[in-house]
Amino acid sequence: MDADRLSDLAQRHLWMHFSRLGGYDAAHPVPVMVRGEGCWVEDATGHRLLDGLSGLFTVQVGHGRAELGAAAARQAEALEYFPIWSYAHPPAIELAARLAELAPGDLNRVFFTSGGSESVESAWKLARAYFRARGEGQRHKVIARRTAYHGTTLGALAVTGIPALRQPFEPLTPGTAHVPNTNRYRHPLAHDEKAFMLAMTDAIEEQILFEGPDTVAAVFLEPLQNAGGCFTPPEGYFARVREICDRYGVLLVSDEVICAFGRLGHMFGAQRYDYLPDMITCAKGLTSGYSPLGAVICRDFLAEPFLEGAASFSHGITFGGHPVSCAVALANLDLFDREAVLANVLTHEAGFETRLRALAELPIVGDLRGAGYFWALELVKDQATQEPFTRPEGEALLRGFLAPRLYELGVIARTDDRGMPVVQLAPPLVAGPEELDLLTDRVHQALAEAGDRFLP
Repeated sequence: MDADRLSDLAQRHLWMHFSRLGGYDAAHPVPVMVRGEGCWVEDATGHRLLDGLSGLFTVQVGHGRAELGAAAARQAEALEYFPIWSYAHPPAIELAARLAELAPGDLNRVFFTSGGSESVESAWKLARAYFRARGEGQRHKVIARRTAYHGTTLGALAVTGIPALRQPFEPLTPGTAHVPNTNRYRHPLAHDEKAFMLAMTDAIEEQILFEGPDTVAAVFLEPLQNAGGCFTPPEGYFARVREICDRYGVLLVSDEVICAFGRLGHMFGAQRYDYLPDMITCAKGLTSGYSPLGAVICRDFLAEPFLEGAASFSHGITFGGHPVSCAVALANLDLFDREAVLANVLTHEAGFETRLRALAELPIVGDLRGAGYFWALELVKDQATQEPFTRPEGEALLRGFLAPRLYELGVIARTDDRGMPVVQLAPPLVAGPEELDLLTDRVHQALAEAGDRFLP
């Protein structure tokens, strides 16, 4: 089927996610991706693009890995599906044991889901069920950060701190509150690391006290916050959050749907920033996107109320722990070991940052932030004064110019305005100097052209 026909059918029948369906027409066809290899994808017209976003922070080991397809086929031939509702099967058992071995501390119990939103939703439900089983049923609230994205199901959306995503679906699941995120840019304490850290963590403690400590079940935090543009934690942040949570008996959930499985150069983001959460929510890179799968990895004590008698965590998902997906995840983790994927990220992280620092010298770039293979450039009208673009200006800059121009130049990146306008780059974790050079060169070209068009 040719590209025009595919695009026509997509416009007629396919409801694409987070898409302006009215924005496509004959002059603006739906981009249709048909194949991938390594760090590259190709659309139906034959246009080749460097995938600077790993699909959606997902394709850690690159596209077109025959080993992962073969693992899926072998498992489908042996046992294509069986639920883990009161049953088990070898791929789920083996993967749960593997994740327990890789996770920090005593995070030894794994509850499988189909994806990231389900993992966040499941973690909140588990926190509620755990406290109810302990006779603390009043603990039902969660605290998260402003501008943080935690998913789109109604519970996960309530945890999400982005008003534009929340408001169309209100009223949401009750019981959430939001505190400041760790965006240093334009913050008055940005140049005092300790004072900034204390201000950010004090806000969490103050919110717990405001809600009533005996009503708060959990705090949900990403190791490095995605939405808004890769907000990194100040030094000592997670150690103090852990201390605060322990003081008030609140669970700490590390939402690692993006950060887990090498994105920050470690298997889990909590390991990079040296803290022990009570739960890790994950998905995406667990299978490198070759099959849908998510998980909540829990400390041992969280399972204790459900280990005796007739007790049960009354929650389950039809495709959670799907045997084919678990087999793909195991093969994906084997590739991590054989190809030293984590070491590749840590080896090239500094060089990637150096390349991005050159982009940050462009007058349209106000700030660069990130870690590992996960970075964001915030775009501004005036670098010296840090003057931001207005919402209409940001719309014209990102959607009207940068997104289509990057596509023309053969690069996929994220142009995001859930906070201030940013361009995010998160290449596959197997990318090396050649791919990083090409990625940053083409983004540099697009940003230079944007500066000529949009700066006063």
